[in-house]
Amino acid sequence: MTADAIQKLSASDAVMRKLIREIGPCTLKPETRRTPFQSLVQAVAHQQLNGTAANTILLRFTKLFPGRRFPRPEDLAGVPDESLRGAGFSRAKVASIRDIAANTLSGVVPTSRQIARLTDDEIVARLIAVRGVGRWTAEMLLIFQLGRANVLPADDFGVRSGFRIAYRRLEMPTAKELLAHGERWRPFRTTAAWYLWRAADRAKESA
Repeated sequence: MTADAIQKLSASDAVMRKLIREIGPCTLKPETRRTPFQSLVQAVAHQQLNGTAANTILLRFTKLFPGRRFPRPEDLAGVPDESLRGAGFSRAKVASIRDIAANTLSGVVPTSRQIARLTDDEIVARLIAVRGVGRWTAEMLLIFQLGRANVLPADDFGVRSGFRIAYRRLEMPTAKELLAHGERWRPFRTTAAWYLWRAADRAKESA
């Protein structure tokens, strides 16, 4: 993220300014080489699991498709549900991955070229039509694949937890409260979210 983001956040919010000074430069680097299909499948794998467990499942999943760094949507037709379950996916996640593949082939999930031309709201509206893909999953794609600058995932536990810690709140903020406070961070809410994640991580490490 740019120096403009740091300058804006520091000028508009004293707590955020302190957080930036303590944590240092924002090191968020989007994985721009991923396709939307890959980003969504990976996001589904991570739902309700820690990163290590999800990455283990994804490694087993990709091994089902020899010769591919990551399968294409059409490749899934040749793999039975039992194999996907054997990789570690729940039945619900298998159904979700099948639906992501079908909606990618039908054009509901845009290609990398198409998605670059859509607004954040247009992308969210398209993606949440897919089974197992909610607003949070769409927002993770906006941040970690597309590098969109103004995304505030207000339902994310880590972001809310980081806000509670940094702003010394006794209780977790609601999504509505977080979004209201985040108006002062526009148009760089993604960078603010990254610093709130780091605040939550720092608190866990020192616990």
